[in-house]
Amino acid sequence: MSKVCLVVIDGWGLSQNKEGNAIEAADTPIMDELSRGKAISLAAHGRSVGLPDGLMGNSEVGHLNIGAGRVVYQDIMRINLAFETLSIETNEQLLAAAKRPAKKFHLLGLVSDGGVHAHIDHCKGLMSALKKLGAPPTYLHFFSDGRDTKPTSGVGFVEDMLKYIDDLEFGSLATVVGRYYAMDRDKRHERIQLAYEGLVQGIGDQVPKDKLLHFIRDQYAADITDEFLKPIIVDQEGRIGDGDTLLFFDFRSDRMRQISEAFGIQQHFETKKVPDNLSVVTMTKYKEDFPFPCLFPPSSNDDTLAECLSKHNISQYHCAETEKYAHVTFFFNGGLEKQWSGEHREMVPSPKVATYDLQPTMNAAGVAKAMVAQIEKGEHQMVMCNFAPPDMVGHTGKYEPTVIACSETDRCIGEIVEACRKFGYVFLVTADHGNAEKMISETGGPHTAHTCSRVPFYMDGGSAKFLPEEVSMALCDVAPTVLKLMGVEQPAAMTGRSLLA
Repeated sequence: MSKVCLVVIDGWGLSQNKEGNAIEAADTPIMDELSRGKAISLAAHGRSVGLPDGLMGNSEVGHLNIGAGRVVYQDIMRINLAFETLSIETNEQLLAAAKRPAKKFHLLGLVSDGGVHAHIDHCKGLMSALKKLGAPPTYLHFFSDGRDTKPTSGVGFVEDMLKYIDDLEFGSLATVVGRYYAMDRDKRHERIQLAYEGLVQGIGDQVPKDKLLHFIRDQYAADITDEFLKPIIVDQEGRIGDGDTLLFFDFRSDRMRQISEAFGIQQHFETKKVPDNLSVVTMTKYKEDFPFPCLFPPSSNDDTLAECLSKHNISQYHCAETEKYAHVTFFFNGGLEKQWSGEHREMVPSPKVATYDLQPTMNAAGVAKAMVAQIEKGEHQMVMCNFAPPDMVGHTGKYEPTVIACSETDRCIGEIVEACRKFGYVFLVTADHGNAEKMISETGGPHTAHTCSRVPFYMDGGSAKFLPEEVSMALCDVAPTVLKLMGVEQPAAMTGRSLLA
């Protein structure tokens, strides 16, 4: 049985295009060497990872598929079907929320067509369904994107929603606020506080509906893009108050946890007004111990890699820095909070900076140091980690810092490869999706979103070899490959395949 080290790089896609390719421009001798050895590529987007055709992959989806060893059909697929068939109108939890006695009903979430955290079509579908169900006066709190979409595309989505609401003759756009504040996931409570106080107290720029588009364009002119818009109060009647019903409509959980917790459980900041008797409903299950009803409960992912190793009494170690810790635990383990017997975890703190282009190395060195220490000890038969910089810095759209991020990631991988060679671990490296290989958009501006690129799957050490590459090879095949290397029988629920020859 081989000991295995698995590294998942965040946002490291493969591309022949050199223009705007931060990975190509970076100093990457380790990944270059590995690419000339035992090396194949994997699909990491669209149907290959349980997403709609042509949709770019993301960190949550990537780690789910890698850890589950099967194509995990994403919530967006289930939710899309509910809206396409109008079965959303008979959803029990939506019916209950719409019929609950309340002065106001609030929709809160990311409004764009990025499809990573939410989708504008779901927002529209909910507005339409709530009208048919006779919901109380309904207000939209629009979280602007600019990260999974172009940085200044938000004004178009605002215009689209304003027209949709007018045509529907139902609802009102109450607030616009950037995801940097409303969707923080790194316990920067001051960001959530700023969004919260905009939604509850109406603290922010007061802008009437007919001036809203002009105001947002003025923000762009001042270099404030969608992600960083501070609260814009459009309709004062839409402030969240006592007894109101709130529906958070993002389907992805990680960036909704803090804001929904602030409204439904507790605030991690001091504020003057906290509405009483709120009813909070969420699109999906945001956290195992959250008490909120959800429209689409989680589907089960049994016999993931982590669970399988635990059943065989094989010790394992998962490591990441703060920004990606949920991905090597919750998502890698199939969307479960549970920590399996024999599963050891370590979170390395991410740097406290406003945006990661200011410290593009993030704490990759800390992750590498922790991994090397565990490899040297040899106590765990499987060790795995995530390197965040290519993705997190890539999202800023800043090319030079992303080049630095990729160089640092390669350097850190080199430390792990050296330790694996010295202490007898088979080394595997892949990525959850593309990003840093495309930093310039087709129009010449910064590209901040993920991509549909294939990702590397490289192996170093041991006698095993990969099968010849096939286009169907995908992230779901990583876990079966790990099990085969370790001499562990693949469970029936794991429908990916080992890629070993």
